[in-house]
Amino acid sequence: MVLMIEPIEACIKQIKSKHHYEEVIFLTPDGETFNQKMANRLSLTKNIILLCGHYKGIDQRVRDHLVTREVSIGDYVLSGGELAAMVLADTLIRLIPGVLNDESSALTDSFQDGLLAPPVYTRPANYKGWQVPDVLTSGHEANVEKWRHEQSVERTKQRRPDLLE
Repeated sequence: MVLMIEPIEACIKQIKSKHHYEEVIFLTPDGETFNQKMANRLSLTKNIILLCGHYKGIDQRVRDHLVTREVSIGDYVLSGGELAAMVLADTLIRLIPGVLNDESSALTDSFQDGLLAPPVYTRPANYKGWQVPDVLTSGHEANVEKWRHEQSVERTKQRRPDLLE
């Protein structure tokens, strides 16, 4: 089954009659792979329409004439685009200023600088003999930042060496 062109075109036309939309994004396995760089760019757009396919997808004419971007959240197939749309929306929403309690927090997430995030710790510094690294309790911010960067590089080498290529 393929979703028909007429109801999709009517819906997009109705939505666009009320507001300006910079993007009409179709969530599809054969789209451009979604990543943090794309999320950062899309988070700056004012309004986005997310179009979710189902079954075998949507009429190709929708893709040819109404969709501005096709996005995939990974190399696998879901029953429909709804979960992919939720992933995309959550990723973008957390980048909007004021959504997170600490706006700079998103800037230290994995992938923002091409690396995985370093390990994180909470209090107490010693729990059952399991120690937080001394550098993190030293109060020396430059050493802490250096340690975090080194840990990010090492973690990326071990877990996602493809990111370093």
